[in-house]
Amino acid sequence: MRQVISIIAIALLMSSAPGFADVNVGIVINPYAGDRAGPAIDDDAEAMTEGMSEVINAAGGRIVRQDVIALTADDEKQYGRWNRFGLASGHLADQAAANLRDQLLNIGLYNNCSSLMGMLGGLRHGSQRPQRVGLVWIDAHGDYNTPETTLSGMLGGMPVAIAAGDALTRMRLQARMDQPLSKSRLVMVGVRDLDPLERERVQRDQIPQITTEDVRELSDNLRQQMQRLTDVSDIVYVHVDLDVLDPAEVSGHPLTVPNGPTGAELGEAIRIMFQYPKTNALGLASYPHTNDPGQLTLKAIHAMVAGAVQGIQER
Repeated sequence: MRQVISIIAIALLMSSAPGFADVNVGIVINPYAGDRAGPAIDDDAEAMTEGMSEVINAAGGRIVRQDVIALTADDEKQYGRWNRFGLASGHLADQAAANLRDQLLNIGLYNNCSSLMGMLGGLRHGSQRPQRVGLVWIDAHGDYNTPETTLSGMLGGMPVAIAAGDALTRMRLQARMDQPLSKSRLVMVGVRDLDPLERERVQRDQIPQITTEDVRELSDNLRQQMQRLTDVSDIVYVHVDLDVLDPAEVSGHPLTVPNGPTGAELGEAIRIMFQYPKTNALGLASYPHTNDPGQLTLKAIHAMVAGAVQGIQER
């Protein structure tokens, strides 16, 4: 907690110094899940906004727009969880694109990681010409399964593979991703739990890795991968599934994995990521807000958001 407070305190001092302008933020909330089991929507994503304005203000930013994605009346007539999630992803993409055109830092708050595709689609089309988007995937899991390799059948275990063009093309196109994410513009961070066939896919495609130790040490590998993405991308998106955290800070999540970074450690790593001038979007997914003792996970979320805003201030 002391580290989280220090991040915010330092950012507050910097934001009040001459020459530092506010970082204007647009928040996009997607409550849709996409998985075929469980509720279609819940309030996990919106719960992440608790205290968010104060944290962003302290870090030198301000929220100028906040939108909750909803299906239209025509969308509501459609059936099928995956189909309806694809429609919601298209609306997410449209809002993210509008935020980018208005030069806002996009912060996406999601029910789960499948919202990745909507943010990527929005970033690709938020400028006058299609953008080459780079992805920093921060997750305990690769989410690199396809319907052929998955053991669970969960859509939430597939979004990186879908975004990369390896499965469910229609859903990717619904999310405005007219071109797949290039695997050369992808790096995985903190991934330490892969299914056997998923591991084969990650190794075959030679997806670069930043380990938990790299995050803790703010290593050269972290900086080298960020520079690599910056060199080959027009815009870089940092996506966080909160199950990447050490289980002590996300005890309410059903898919925790040992040996994760703390929120303070990730906040520092994200601060460095956002020092790179093309890093202009942050997404956070899977907040178990009904089971967050002491709000430890929420405090970790705050540290990561503060890190992003502070990193932009430090450019």
